[in-house]
This record gives sequence, structure tokens and C-alpha cells, in this order.
Amino acid sequence: MGSLSITHWLILLVVVVIIFGTSKLKNAGKDLGGAVKGFKDAVKEEDKPKIANNNDEKVIIAEEVKVEKTKDNS
Repeated sequence: MGSLSITHWLILLVVVVIIFGTSKLKNAGKDLGGAVKGFKDAVKEEDKPKIANNNDEKVIIAEEVKVEKTKDNS
């Protein structure tokens, strides 16, 4: 009862196909493949060294405004 034999896997596969249908399984496969591809692309982008081009970058300087609260003692 520990491991499943090949006949158990085939019966399980047939039941899954009957329950979900081939079109839903195909869509799930496409979605899973797209997710894996997106993950691989993100990992490849992270590995590439980033080259900074100082001419194209814009620097935005924000002024910090401090407001002091005063307390009246009257």
C-alpha cells in the first residue's frame, strides 16, 4: 500500500481526465508553462549585470520640509 504501481497511475490519470476534461488540462498546462518561462526569464534578468548610463538617467531631488509644532503655555 506504500507506493503506486503503473496501473494505479493510469487509473488516476483516466479519472482526472474524465473529471476535468482535456481542454481544462491543456489550459492548466499552458498556464504552468507560462509561469515557468516567466520565472526563468526573471532569473536570467537578475543574473545580468546592470549597466548604468549616466546621460540617460534623471535625478530628482526632493526638498525635505520640517514643520515644528509649538505649544502655547497660556
